[in-house]
Amino acid sequence: MKSRYGLEIRAAGGADAQGLCELLHAAGHVIAPRVMAERLEAMRDGPGAALIAAEWGPPSGVVLLHWYRTLDAAQPTAQITMLLVAPDDRRRGIGRLLIKAAAQAARIAGCGALELLAAPEERTLHAFCLATGFQETGPRFLRPLRKNR
Repeated sequence: MKSRYGLEIRAAGGADAQGLCELLHAAGHVIAPRVMAERLEAMRDGPGAALIAAEWGPPSGVVLLHWYRTLDAAQPTAQITMLLVAPDDRRRGIGRLLIKAAAQAARIAGCGALELLAAPEERTLHAFCLATGFQETGPRFLRPLRKNR
């Protein structure tokens, strides 16, 4: 998906690893480029997508989504597990374009709903979700599968 301003939304690949590392580092996540490339390749084989927003340099935004089936829905649900736009690129509509592209990818995968996980303290993200058509459905619980050592 390409806009008239040179911004394109596309699937992330191994060649985007360095730029994604820089984007995530600005948000406090430190990942080595080699590890990032491996994770991107692993995602290509699974039920999901990694999409980036890019202009003429490194990615300015990323959305990760995964789809899964439940017993109470006829179609899979797509879950956005990461939505990140570089601080200098916010308020330009990039997040909205990433949500639109994620929704399109989910529809193509046969999903019937799109959900986004947002911690209660992320008030800006909550407002963004409500402004882009999401409905708040309640709290979420998380439990690690292995003990931390």
